[in-house]
Amino acid sequence: MGRAIILVADGLGIGSAPDAEAFGDTGANTFAHVAQSFQQRTGKPLALPNLASLGLVAATKAVSSVAFSLQDETPGAGAYGAAAEISTGKDTPSGHWEMTGVPVTFDWGYYPKTAECFPKAFMDELTRQTQIPGTLGRCHASGTDIIRELGEEHVRTGKPICYTSADSVFQVAAHEESFGLDRLYAFCEAARALLYDANIGRVIARPFIGSNASDFTRTGNRRDYSIEPPNPTLLDVMTEQHMNVSAVGKISDIFAHRGITTSTKATGLPALIDTTIEKIREEPDNTLIFTNLVNFDQDFGHRRDPAGYADALTYFDQRLEDVTACMTEKDLLLITADHGCDPTWPGSDHTREYVPILAYRHGMESVDLGARTSFADIGQTLAGFFRLPPLAYGESFLDRL
Repeated sequence: MGRAIILVADGLGIGSAPDAEAFGDTGANTFAHVAQSFQQRTGKPLALPNLASLGLVAATKAVSSVAFSLQDETPGAGAYGAAAEISTGKDTPSGHWEMTGVPVTFDWGYYPKTAECFPKAFMDELTRQTQIPGTLGRCHASGTDIIRELGEEHVRTGKPICYTSADSVFQVAAHEESFGLDRLYAFCEAARALLYDANIGRVIARPFIGSNASDFTRTGNRRDYSIEPPNPTLLDVMTEQHMNVSAVGKISDIFAHRGITTSTKATGLPALIDTTIEKIREEPDNTLIFTNLVNFDQDFGHRRDPAGYADALTYFDQRLEDVTACMTEKDLLLITADHGCDPTWPGSDHTREYVPILAYRHGMESVDLGARTSFADIGQTLAGFFRLPPLAYGESFLDRL
């Protein structure tokens, strides 16, 4: 057996999931709406020849009635399908854990949409432990907006900016230079320790730089502090069997650094893809190369920027040729997502959607995998690929590849 490569296009949903109504997301379709927006803006259809050949358009149209078109939509080589999520949330850890065989069947802790959304007792204890002068924000907010609004006051007062979203998350923004990275990480580590009982999925450090509100910019030194998966994931099983798991981007943080052999950070879509290609060239057989392409979600989905999203998809499509050129005849490539993040949808949160499953091996013909009932089908397929015992969840499609 060779290597398996998972590229998670973070936030690339392809149509409202069967339970989207419960999340207020009926009608959301990240990919179709990005394509629609592109054609309305430019007067021509979006061109994604490699993703279309793998079946992205066909998978989307199979589970969605949103009308859109691309220059070329015909599947050419590779297996394609759409997967619904059985986890209770539409967040990053739930999506990634489920695709490795561990759906989130419990309820995360969330914060109410109130002016002061964090419990006073928690905030008082956090500031006491970390000996900071206080905090700013303490509300639901867009990360870029709240830095622009409160960044100057933060630099002046030394008070970190604390905020959340519809996800189970406690986020902290602080200036890398005036507040300090180590101090920000220490503050987030203290918050993480205090929030286990509240079952908050992630604490995220969001450092930024700049001199004033007009040029504040988030940096690549983000760090996520996640709860550990409740059961062994595919990654745990692989490392226990002395196989390699090479994590690229924020994958290691998502899995609380469990089941990881090597972890490599990279900032920006080009660097994430470059690093993945380096790993394909370097890593031996029996390795899972697992990459999260965060920029689709972070830079364009949450910021409600369909034009930027379309440009990022075009770049990704072009770079797929570099990825597949490094693969051997034994390797397997999987492209998927962890949730939707429709940049045309109201608000700035994730959207409950089907995600694509695109699978490619050299010499494959086009195969329709249909609609799948769980992201865990990916993990089950990879368990078979690596000749591991079956996982607790998921239905393998390895025999179709």
